[in-house]
Amino acid sequence: MTSDYEIKSISNKQEAEELLEKSRNRIDEIDNELFDLIYQRTALAQDIALSKEYLGMPIFDESREDIVHEKIDTLCRELGLDVDIIDQIVDMLTILNKNEQEKILRRNVDGQY
Repeated sequence: MTSDYEIKSISNKQEAEELLEKSRNRIDEIDNELFDLIYQRTALAQDIALSKEYLGMPIFDESREDIVHEKIDTLCRELGLDVDIIDQIVDMLTILNKNEQEKILRRNVDGQY
């Protein structure tokens, strides 16, 4: 992962206002991208749920979650991000995915897709 972000210096009020507006606009764009990625990630729950059902696996896969958290911890250290906060975000995404898998499997058991 790389960033094209560079530290800027501000020499006047107009530059500060322009930088603030530009930065907020970019944050809005990133938020939209994040939302789309979360939607795509959650949509994969159907494939995962059906595969786990066929393989007789439970929804909770501790070894997979451990692997994901190890990867996250490494990336956070490399990028200087707060590991605890990123772990919480990943936990929330995992809960979202597991909840979706449970809904899919209940529909599958009930015969209602």
